[in-house]
Amino acid sequence: MSRNTSRNTNLFRVALVGAASLKGKEVREVLGERGFPSYEIKLLDEDEAAGQLEQVNDEPSFIQTVSAEHLEEIDFTFLTATESYIARSWTTVRDSGSEIIDLSYALENHSGAVLRSPWLEREMERSREVALASAPVVVAHPAAVMMALLLLRLQKATPLRVAAAVVGHPASEYGRPGMDELHDQTVNLLSFQQMPSAVFGTQAAFNLYAQSVASAAHPTLAEVESRILRHMQTISEGRIPLPALMVLQAPVFHGYTVAIYVQSTSATTAKALEEALAGEHVAIHHSDDEFPCNVSVAGVSEILASVRPDGSSGNGYWIFAACDNLRVSAIQAVECAEEMAQTRPRGQLQ
Repeated sequence: MSRNTSRNTNLFRVALVGAASLKGKEVREVLGERGFPSYEIKLLDEDEAAGQLEQVNDEPSFIQTVSAEHLEEIDFTFLTATESYIARSWTTVRDSGSEIIDLSYALENHSGAVLRSPWLEREMERSREVALASAPVVVAHPAAVMMALLLLRLQKATPLRVAAAVVGHPASEYGRPGMDELHDQTVNLLSFQQMPSAVFGTQAAFNLYAQSVASAAHPTLAEVESRILRHMQTISEGRIPLPALMVLQAPVFHGYTVAIYVQSTSATTAKALEEALAGEHVAIHHSDDEFPCNVSVAGVSEILASVRPDGSSGNGYWIFAACDNLRVSAIQAVECAEEMAQTRPRGQLQ
């Protein structure tokens, strides 16, 4: 389809900045699955990824560099590269005039950006006003989305006196370098060879720790904790008690897990809490054969959760939940774009 012909259609042009990244590939898949109204998806990334051959809607496509030329007439741009790269290059995207959806968090402190989670907005029955001028959208952290949604539903069922959470941080949050280093550490440990540590700064394979090494890649675990709490506060509009939080680097490739301890102000039951949690985007698992974990949540669009009483307190309960971090972020991003598409001019402007 030629550019002149395509601009007369009712479809959009989309760009992925960070097309070779794990987030970029997930966004590409979700765009296809949800049938986003696009006639072209341009793959853009850092110079070292340029020339790589990828598939878009079963068609071959080469990754190109980020430039004004390659962003010409783009309607929606998803920022899925590393935070540092997006911080350096996003002004080129801004100058193109496209709508911006940031999954890198590089724009979260930008004065004009809006932090969003469509799942929480629907849960709170919050309708967004249509703005004449578009603003960059920053997609909320997947662990923040998961915990905020669960705590919001629990808070509706019973007032909470105490909330605390321990989060397992996966290697995939550091992108392909994190995945590759965890793999190489595992292989090298089992073969008694020296381990690489450029990403984690220490042994992550077969290990669990709560403090990043000074030489580790950013964000550190402390920075992740702060980001999760900030995002929870914003997307819940202060309607939930922020939990005491600890983020652990987990020796897993993919998926967030969280153990949330809550204590209610009045007597309740595990069944009542399960009923409160269940609903859109949350599935409750009861059986011993199916339970929330990194394996069961891979490729799943929902949050998986289970509830059990705490043995030492009559009003204390543990919620163990898991989500596919890349998928939850990608779905939130595409849902934001779908909403923005309703007011974005389509086709040839007269």
